Amino acid sequence: MNLSTVYMSLNLRNPIIVGSCGLTGTAEKVKACADAGAGAVVLKSIFEEQIESELGSMTNESNWYPEAADYINSYGMQNAVSNYLELLEKSRNSTEIPIIPSIHCFGKGNWMEFAKQLENAGASALELNTFILPSDPRRTGRENENTILDIVSDIKSQVSIPVAVKIGSYFSSISAFASELDGCGVDSIVLFNRFFRIDFDIENLEVVNGSMLSTPDETEDILRWVSMISPVTNCDIAATTGIHDGEAVVKQLLAGANAVQICSILYKNGLGVIAEMHGFIADWMRRHNYNSIEDFRERLSQRNSGNPAEFQRVQFMKASVKA
Repeated sequence: MNLSTVYMSLNLRNPIIVGSCGLTGTAEKVKACADAGAGAVVLKSIFEEQIESELGSMTNESNWYPEAADYINSYGMQNAVSNYLELLEKSRNSTEIPIIPSIHCFGKGNWMEFAKQLENAGASALELNTFILPSDPRRTGRENENTILDIVSDIKSQVSIPVAVKIGSYFSSISAFASELDGCGVDSIVLFNRFFRIDFDIENLEVVNGSMLSTPDETEDILRWVSMISPVTNCDIAATTGIHDGEAVVKQLLAGANAVQICSILYKNGLGVIAEMHGFIADWMRRHNYNSIEDFRERLSQRNSGNPAEFQRVQFMKASVKA
């Protein structure tokens, strides 16, 4: 079966992308992902704060975005830019699959100049991990959205390589915002980012880390939004979070995704999962007489569903629950 697909104008040998994580933080690990069968790799993110600090644009740690503090304390501030460029170059030399750097950003600044450096260093595309926690009561949702749209517009004006935007689900109208991103010329929207979670230790009365890895049931909410957003945008869609097996990959492709990003299941079960996913997809295609991904992609999106209203139902009216 032909598992190849096109994502952001990049030819992928299959739709399975290893998402940004510790498994893509060195050239050796990137090569291991490629050897295991990944269609593309998103490099471990570099934070806006790291870039700004090295460029001399950030001198006050109070300007750090909260999510960046632990990361930067663990991985350092010095030489972040040169080290990341070296990671990209070595990764490009270690494999022929597309290599996509990732920048974790939340505002406009001098860090945006780094995007051009990544392009010049051979990046296949660029993924912007954009997020502004809607926690400030003085800041409206529209203001947060405009900040992200401004970042995207500026980056698109500076680079010629494809640009993906990874977003969370904290929007009052995800479909409308996706359409606005599409209007800015993004090449892909990645649905959805899985953010750091907290938990409470009720015996010691402490805030502790929540679950770090996704679970298979988390993919169901992604499935709904991929199904609804893919028909109303011209850009590609990548599905991520909760995709733990080949069946979940097939479902996201049926919903309209061009590719999927996986991470947690690789930590749980190892890189061999990628080959298992390939096998499931190929066997499913054979059983349903499909020769290529495009033969069935988006077949179950809202646009192609026999009952589009099903995607809008969020109550339990349809469920048959017996006491």
